[in-house]
Parts: sequence; structure tokens; C-alpha cells
Amino acid sequence: MQLRLLLPALVASLFAQSLRADDVVLLQLETKGNVLKPIVFELFEKDAPKHAANFKKLSASSFYADTTVHRILNNALIQMGDPLSKGKAAVDIGTGGPGYTLAAEIRRKHLAGSLAMGRIPDKLNPQRRSNGSQFYIALKPLPELDGTDTVFGQVLQGMEVLQELGQVATDTNDSPITRIKVVRSKVVPRERLEIELRSFSKKRFSFWPF
Repeated sequence: MQLRLLLPALVASLFAQSLRADDVVLLQLETKGNVLKPIVFELFEKDAPKHAANFKKLSASSFYADTTVHRILNNALIQMGDPLSKGKAAVDIGTGGPGYTLAAEIRRKHLAGSLAMGRIPDKLNPQRRSNGSQFYIALKPLPELDGTDTVFGQVLQGMEVLQELGQVATDTNDSPITRIKVVRSKVVPRERLEIELRSFSKKRFSFWPF
């Protein structure tokens, strides 16, 4: 019985040890059957350690696979990470998560390329806890969000992909009319990033199939 109780904790511990502070996260999107150039995020381990660790954990476990971009504010931000978005007709997209929230780690400003976690408004969430999986990328400086949401990373490569996505047509709910989904996410040691990206470059990408 004790062994059964120890095994889950041991597996979690080994998994955590395999993710290092200098890891980056690689994310790849697909739309209309076309795979887009990878996006690479570096994470702010010191300023937002819980958010950084959580993002790496979800990215490494394929949690984000088949989720979609569910919100685009024209040339301002792109949001994704809701597991409910895997269902094409889900009416409650934007409300889902992994079943937990994260304590606020609000220390960084919203610059162009900032990676931040979504959350519900102050009236329902005075502690400004973050959604456990939904994240957004600022396409330009967003000072109006400084001090409200946790910024936990920055786009290292692939900003041009996001800038193009920030211009696609959306409906009245700010959802892109064209379905844009996550093909995969991967945690990569920083020193192996260029090797990883070279392997991607051997594949064909359609950059702007809109």
C-alpha cells in the first residue's frame, strides 16, 4: 500500500527534475491543414516561478495539443490554452482550464511579445489568480494590463507568425473565423534549441494561409 502511494509522488518528482530552469517552450500551430513556423517562448523563472513551471508541465505533457486560438484582438493579443476549445462547437470556450488556478505573480509589464496568463475579472477574483492553462501573447505593449495579470515569459522566436495571426478575421466574440489549432508543444533545453529548429526547417511550412 505504501508503495502505491509513493509511486505517483516519485513520478512527479522525476518529471519535475527533468524540466530545467533554462528550458524554452516550442509551440507549433496549424490552420487550413498548413503547419506554421514554430514559436519559441523563454520563461521568467525568477519572477513567476509557479507559472513558468506550470506552463512547462502542460507543454511537456501535450495538454495543449488540439486546443485552439479562441480569442484575437486585432494587432493587440492572441489567447489560447482552453481545453474546451478541442470541441469545435463548444459554446463555453474561454471558460475552461485544467481544474486549478495559480496564485498571482504580478511583477512584469506587458511588452510586445509578452506571454501572460488569462484570468477571470476582479469582482469574482480579487486575488487575481490566473487560469491554470489559458495564456495570451501581447502583440504590442499593453500598459492597461500592467499590474493586473501575471506575465511569465516572452516570445524568443516566431513573433512574425503571431503578428500575422493578429490580423485574421474574427467574429463578434473575437474568435478567429478560421480554426487555428495547436499541433504540438515541446519543452527544449536552450542549448539544443537551434538543433531542434533546424529539424523543423527541413519541413515545409505555409506561413500565411489565410
